[in-house]
Amino acid sequence: MKKPAIFVDRDGTLIEEVNYLSRVEDLRIFPFTGAALKLLKANGFLIIVVTNQSGIAREVYTEAAMQTVHDQIQAELGGAIDGFYFCPHLPDAGCSCRKPSLGMIEAARSDFDIEMERSWVVGDKDLDVNLGKRAGTGTVMVMTGYGLKHKPFLEFDPDIFAEDLGQAAEQIVGTTSPASVTLAP
Repeated sequence: MKKPAIFVDRDGTLIEEVNYLSRVEDLRIFPFTGAALKLLKANGFLIIVVTNQSGIAREVYTEAAMQTVHDQIQAELGGAIDGFYFCPHLPDAGCSCRKPSLGMIEAARSDFDIEMERSWVVGDKDLDVNLGKRAGTGTVMVMTGYGLKHKPFLEFDPDIFAEDLGQAAEQIVGTTSPASVTLAP
């Protein structure tokens, strides 16, 4: 049976933005994240993290260091995340996985039976909104992380503007489909 998914950005959305996070000691999960994921899971959503991690290609940290961070996130959130997908490439590498390209979403769709029409992309950057538009999902831009900085430069308006992932979760579960959402001011 197909399930809708929340494709959530990692840095600035799920956790505090730390430039090239590579150490568990620097990991800070937002205080609203656990409750937001619990609400989304209780309403039948898969939680899929989609994150650009060019620090790997830049040799700032290794894939193993990133995986240690992901393991810690999963542990602190009680196993709420169904999958982590990442792009290790540089922004100009021309890969098919770097957001806003659809590679990570396509990989998740091959691993899970996802109902895209009821799914959402949630993030703090223009590229997250663009990813959702390309994927045909609902889109949410949060004002944490780079959200406030990127909001004036959006190519497309998201379906929802939210203060944070907690408010985004409340608004998502209060809708029946992405098409039924009205834009916040």
